[in-house]
Amino acid sequence: MPNSVNAIIKREVKLLFQLKKTERLWHIPLLASLCTGLPLLIGYVLDRLDYGILACIGGLVILYLPSTKLEHRMVTLLMCAFGFMFSYGVGISFSFHPVVSAVVLGLFTFGVNWLSNYFRLRPPGSFFFIMLASMGSCMPFDLMLIPTRIGLIGVGTIIASIFALLYSLYITRKYPDKLQGEPLKKRNYTNITESLIIGLFISVTLIIGRIFHFDNPYWLPISCLAIMQGVSLTHVWQRGFHRILGTLIGLGLTWLLLLMQFPPLGICCCILCLQFIVEMLIVRHYALTVIFLTPMTIFLAEIGNAMHANPNKLISIRLLDIVVGSLIGVAGGWLLHHQQLHLRAERQIRKTRVAILRK
Repeated sequence: MPNSVNAIIKREVKLLFQLKKTERLWHIPLLASLCTGLPLLIGYVLDRLDYGILACIGGLVILYLPSTKLEHRMVTLLMCAFGFMFSYGVGISFSFHPVVSAVVLGLFTFGVNWLSNYFRLRPPGSFFFIMLASMGSCMPFDLMLIPTRIGLIGVGTIIASIFALLYSLYITRKYPDKLQGEPLKKRNYTNITESLIIGLFISVTLIIGRIFHFDNPYWLPISCLAIMQGVSLTHVWQRGFHRILGTLIGLGLTWLLLLMQFPPLGICCCILCLQFIVEMLIVRHYALTVIFLTPMTIFLAEIGNAMHANPNKLISIRLLDIVVGSLIGVAGGWLLHHQQLHLRAERQIRKTRVAILRK
């Protein structure tokens, strides 16, 4: 037993200092930085950073650009752009009541996770759709502002789609050998069980955030989801450990950046640079990615008051949010990869389907 524990510790330490090899082109990080940074800079120039942030988040749709033929690339991206607007719309439309928004978010998570698995949507999969819905669920409800907010997400997706088209026209001719086939649909009863568990945990984490009056409760479901997306139980534990470790170091980096008291333009430039670094590292090392992802997300969430906020207070609040969400995500990941549960659930779903068809 001690030998096996030592072997596990040695393996984890080795993985902690190991960078994975990747054939990902540097174009993608640059493209992601442009699609998120340009809307933010436009918002700064127009003196509406709040608008720029929403458009910036919409620009993240560029991460769903597949390495396929031109027509499939653009159809996929346009569908994801519509999904971004719909996801945010669902979140803000039901934010008028904390319990209602949590229940709707859970149901939405179930649906979008099932669809992304069914069509084998490549990473980041359902993550950003659920993230947008979570953020919308925690926004102050204002019926008159709903069209404007959804429209700003749409503006960001339009900018990303223009960049995607120009880039795709170039890349499909420059590197035709790197094009991949279109993904196949996934037909698996287990997908229903997985989606139910993820939906339940996302709903519960948002309710916990509301009950205990977390400053920005959407951090909990986002952190929880990031952990639960591990491909195996071991991967879930690794992501949980790497996320908490990376968050601790990332919060230290954030604290240093906050002490520099950047002006709004400086924060916009920081976000642009951090986005590039995150996309360079995301396929190579998760903990390193989280180190730079932490200040980027905090700046995006707090750009309005990051220049005047107390760094110590802001860091402690964010640390609590992310650690609690990550721990809940580890528990959800354990349940998600419980094989006996999946076998029983799949057997029950099959029986129910047969019973319905016989009627």
